[in-house]
Amino acid sequence: MLNYIWVIIMQKGLVQIYTGSGKGKTTASMGLGFRAVGCGMSVKVVQFLKTSETGELTSCEMFGDKFNIYRFGTVRGFYNTMTDEQKLITHEEVRTAFEFAKKLANECDLLILDEIFGAISNELITEDELCNFINSKPANVELVLTGRNAPKSVISLADYVSEINAIKHPFEKGVSSRRGIEY
Repeated sequence: MLNYIWVIIMQKGLVQIYTGSGKGKTTASMGLGFRAVGCGMSVKVVQFLKTSETGELTSCEMFGDKFNIYRFGTVRGFYNTMTDEQKLITHEEVRTAFEFAKKLANECDLLILDEIFGAISNELITEDELCNFINSKPANVELVLTGRNAPKSVISLADYVSEINAIKHPFEKGVSSRRGIEY
């Protein structure tokens, strides 16, 4: 049983990136969030382009107000398979999520923008907008960005960059995503 909690106010929050084609970018960021909550920190997560039920949503409910995940998406499916109307709705939802994330930066110790690079790849927000946010975030907030294809402009602003690449994946053998493991 934990008898104490270290409360650390970070003097300087850094910027971390988890990118690449492999599985584990969201998992790594959630693990960091789990660690941060254990040290008395407040964690906020904004997930972009995710609408399906996932294990992290249920897990984070157990932490109460210390670890919250926010989603704004209503349209299901991959962006490249959406109709023009669905893409317009998704664009508005991503814009709302990004504006909300900027406000959340003032309310937490660790802010995770999960799949933010997917929003950039699909031209729902711009690299410049994300770079401006990074440069203007509160100095003590740790910022974690995830997704495939991290832009070089964003990588240049980061303090940590981890590339997670697929060397082997069960999907290649026809094994579909498994609840509790991939989502």
